Amino acid sequence: MKKGTIAQIVPFLFTSNATEQPRNHRRFFAVIATTNSSLTIKMNPMKIFSITRSLFVLGLLLAVTISCSDDDDNQQPVSNDVMLKDAGSLGKVLTDKDGRSLYFFTKDAGTTSVCTGQCLTRWPVFSVANPTSIKLDAGLKASDFANITRTDGVTQTTYKGWPLYYFQDDAAAGDAKGEGMGNLWYVAKTKYTVMLSNAQLVGNDGKSYKADYTEGTAETQFIVDSLGRTLYAFARDSSMNNNWTTNDATHDATWPIYEVNTIEDIPSALDKTLFGTITVFGKKQLTYKGWPLYYFGLDAMDKGPTKGVSFPRPGVWPIVNKESPIAPK
Repeated sequence: MKKGTIAQIVPFLFTSNATEQPRNHRRFFAVIATTNSSLTIKMNPMKIFSITRSLFVLGLLLAVTISCSDDDDNQQPVSNDVMLKDAGSLGKVLTDKDGRSLYFFTKDAGTTSVCTGQCLTRWPVFSVANPTSIKLDAGLKASDFANITRTDGVTQTTYKGWPLYYFQDDAAAGDAKGEGMGNLWYVAKTKYTVMLSNAQLVGNDGKSYKADYTEGTAETQFIVDSLGRTLYAFARDSSMNNNWTTNDATHDATWPIYEVNTIEDIPSALDKTLFGTITVFGKKQLTYKGWPLYYFGLDAMDKGPTKGVSFPRPGVWPIVNKESPIAPK
């Protein structure tokens, strides 16, 4: 080296062929000579080729890694068509992909929607194009969703037979301001043990009845199961005591018990503490105000019918609601 030159000896270790590592590892030195105006690197030509190849491969790997990282950063989470979101004290409720709460309307007691005209201004319908390919959060099943065609020709999506709606005053995701509105609107949930329906009572005799079981036209609210199927009490039962069921399949099929494992969600208008269970021939039957609850066989386990109110005569098998008396001891 010339006088005044600063020299550094930098060791490098490269392998020209990965399959020949034991034989081809070589140590060499790059002499970096620095002068006032230039930088000179003296190196074996074969080593220059090896270094160049290694740097090319390293650069390619870095480029791929950075590209993948950028793609990951740019990906946006995809929301499902229907989600389950916390709504404070209401617990988990159904929402659309933007987190807007969905509702049931208790007057939709049958298989169609009765919210029309100005009702739709406050309660717009919820609809997805194809329920069979609907994207859902865990805890939801596609088989519980369907589409109906309303009388106005609009398609509306249903959950467990209940048409789904928005509430216009829910301005932000997570709002559930429509809960309990008019004692008619309730947030949609997966685990209702019972729901409420509002409808004209029509007996098995084809006659219309009022809540006091006299003949006449009037809307009555009553308790149904989560699928909207009417529940009844038996006038000859006593508090927490089933006097109908005999464990004979033919006899019991006329008035099957409403069997539940646990009491879960209840519409906010009802007092959950008034519900209980009793054990009947090894099965748990739901009770309300001490009354064991039943289905009517001739309702065919469909949403809407109330044929049991006149069988065998009015008042023997009443519907149940908030006005029902406490069962006698």
